[in-house]
Amino acid sequence: MNAPTTESAGGNAPAASYTAPAFRVRQLLPSLLVWALLLSAPYWLPLFGGYTALGSRVLVYALAALGLNLLLGFTGGLSFGHAAYFGLGAYGTGLMLKFVTHSTPLAMLVGVLTGGLGATLFGPVTVRRRGIYFAMITIAIGQMFYFIAVRWNSFTGGEDGLTGFSRTNLHFGHAVLNIHNPVLFYYFALFFFAIGCAVIKLVLNSPLGHTFVAIRDNPKRLRFLGVPIGVYIWIAFALSGFVVALAGSLNALLNNFTSPENLFWILSGDFVIICVLGGMRTFWGPLVGAVIFVVVQDYLSSITVNWMSFIGAIFVLAVLFFPWGLLGFFQRRIQK
Repeated sequence: MNAPTTESAGGNAPAASYTAPAFRVRQLLPSLLVWALLLSAPYWLPLFGGYTALGSRVLVYALAALGLNLLLGFTGGLSFGHAAYFGLGAYGTGLMLKFVTHSTPLAMLVGVLTGGLGATLFGPVTVRRRGIYFAMITIAIGQMFYFIAVRWNSFTGGEDGLTGFSRTNLHFGHAVLNIHNPVLFYYFALFFFAIGCAVIKLVLNSPLGHTFVAIRDNPKRLRFLGVPIGVYIWIAFALSGFVVALAGSLNALLNNFTSPENLFWILSGDFVIICVLGGMRTFWGPLVGAVIFVVVQDYLSSITVNWMSFIGAIFVLAVLFFPWGLLGFFQRRIQK
């Protein structure tokens, strides 16, 4: 056997050393572009007729869709009930600010725990079925919370919604962060959006996340190997619920208001539409979908009361011509 020559060894090593960093930069470039746009949004949004509160709403809906997509796009569980955990996060935060504390972080913590633990507790009931039955159970659980909010007038405000609370400034010693300012609240929301993204990214890059994807792609093989699929779907369901509850908490702070509509199954359908529009099997797909959904909704609702018809038409066209979502379509084109 001939030993490798110095020339061959020296010729291959630099190529490998240059190729690996270039590949990593190419992978990181889309994320760097996304964060650059998000960080500078309050400055370029007005140039396109937008406003800062619209950017905050995009972040809220994108975070909720990212949470749902952990279950829908990466684990394969279709839920039409995640508005329940969005609404629980909103009500938990609002009720704390109204009756218990003036601390925004503490109210958010209670809201996230309320929604996340709700998903954790109802997860075992939901994961007992698959497919359409899974989706129907999620709707039933969501509607249960909706009707509780509607009927419990003395506590939740009933159909009129929960009012009488407001986000409070953050105190860091002698420094005060005035989150009543729309721009500062945008960065406040962006901070928690970044936390949600980091958690989801860490999960997806871990063995747990790889198991979620394997369940989505080939559940029969995993079941044959003895993997407790139901337990892993429950974990995905619970993690998804915590992220969606965080989005609901931010939504309550954004509007200083929450209502039973934030628990209704139609909002869950909106989150599904957002995931499908952007691309369910991509990380940033829900953000792209949220930008399309929120901007189109904001613009068309100022023109016509039938704006949902246009959203429906966009959704149908996206499913027909971009079955992998807009971001998924472009990613596939670039890979080819």
